[in-house]
Amino acid sequence: MLSRLTRPQAVAVCALPVVALLATAVFAPLPFSVAQPGMTANVLGENKGEPVITITGADTHRTRGQLRMTTIEATGPDQDVSLGDVLDGWFRTDQAVMPRDSVYPSGDTVKEIEEHNAEEMKKSQDTATEAALNHLGEQSDDIKVTLKLADVGGPSAGLLFSLGIVDKLDGDGSGGDLTGGRVIAGTGTIDADGKVGPVGGVALKTQAARRDGATVFLVPKAECSDARTDLPKGLRLVPVTTLKGAITALVALEKDQGSVPSC
Repeated sequence: MLSRLTRPQAVAVCALPVVALLATAVFAPLPFSVAQPGMTANVLGENKGEPVITITGADTHRTRGQLRMTTIEATGPDQDVSLGDVLDGWFRTDQAVMPRDSVYPSGDTVKEIEEHNAEEMKKSQDTATEAALNHLGEQSDDIKVTLKLADVGGPSAGLLFSLGIVDKLDGDGSGGDLTGGRVIAGTGTIDADGKVGPVGGVALKTQAARRDGATVFLVPKAECSDARTDLPKGLRLVPVTTLKGAITALVALEKDQGSVPSC
């Protein structure tokens, strides 16, 4: 049949399947999620009208600065992401394209994911409290800490929760605040011994932090290179590996004494 067509006609006929495939690729859902900078919350303040940190059984002091935990927002596991979305996100600095399985456990429903994230947040809050009290040499039997942060899941706020508890109970250890009145942001998991772990998405979280007024960002040391990617102007990176190290760095910043690590 093609031998009876003119050359332009033959090319047009052959191109039709290719065009159809490209059109299908453009509009077909792909196994990716597109993420962007999310909300931040000051753990020393309130979230939706309620204190994020409430402490009973011990004296606390009023803090002046902010400790902002950071998040990213990603397209949901039930949302379709097309080739156009992927290409758009790939070339933008305020978005990141990630395999969906790296954002959401494969095969889970939206409800199951929400329940999993809520459980991870609860574990993170309990561990953050334990890490902070261990650092201060306080007993959990005498001091009760309640943490509330609406609509946020996962373990990545652990470090900031611990720092918030320490700041409310002990400040910088000599009457001042850990923040020195600054807006400090950061991210990182934490275990009961105060070890800080990586979380992912730090390049987007630095953008959220600067957008909301932060001038210093605490980042797990293992993610320094990621945090330097498209780092917003005016935001200083401080790498941390432990709760103690994070506190030492913040005190050095506050008092303008001692060395402060950098990425």
